Amino acid sequence: MKQFISKIKNLFLTGLLILIPIFVTIYVATGMINFIDSIGDILPKKFNPETYLPFHIPGLGIIYTVILALITGLLVRNYIGKKALGYWERIVDKIPLVRVLYSALRQVSQAIFVKGDAQFKKVALIEYPRRGIYSLVFITGRASHKLPANTHPQMIGVFVPTTPNPTSGFYIMVPEEDIVNVDISVEDAFKLILSGGMVHPNSTPSNITSQNEPRVK
Repeated sequence: MKQFISKIKNLFLTGLLILIPIFVTIYVATGMINFIDSIGDILPKKFNPETYLPFHIPGLGIIYTVILALITGLLVRNYIGKKALGYWERIVDKIPLVRVLYSALRQVSQAIFVKGDAQFKKVALIEYPRRGIYSLVFITGRASHKLPANTHPQMIGVFVPTTPNPTSGFYIMVPEEDIVNVDISVEDAFKLILSGGMVHPNSTPSNITSQNEPRVK
């Protein structure tokens, strides 16, 4: 009887582990599609295809978004578009709270979608919040700020994520010798953080490199 109950329990847990990510993914994807679909509501009725259809088309907002992004990208590449964007940003820059939000969102968008310096370069460890305890961080690059003369000459900018929402972390600057490199991809690090440490990447303690090895380029 105990073996039967144990098998049923294992089957239930196995099914649950499969269904949870599927249902959560469907729920999030559906929410995103519904949100994007609402973009069509701002269109004049004569330009909205659904005005002429007897039924709703799920995901039509994605087409709107793609078209809008293409048109916007085309416009900002010419002189008039650049001038219009500059004028818009000057207006936003005069609104105290809005300018901070707009600037932060634009930088984050560039970091996510644009390949270049504005990206998480690699994953590392730092001793935080106290000596002997290590936190996973994302290296953003060498600190380019004009630092006071009495600070460490080689400072590395790192983003310290929090669990389970890594976007609510914070940015700090750390002396280069305090950075411990670890052979984990940014994607695996995000999985580790989002799962609260329950999902481990395919890495071992041997992947942690010496502090004396070369670090950020």
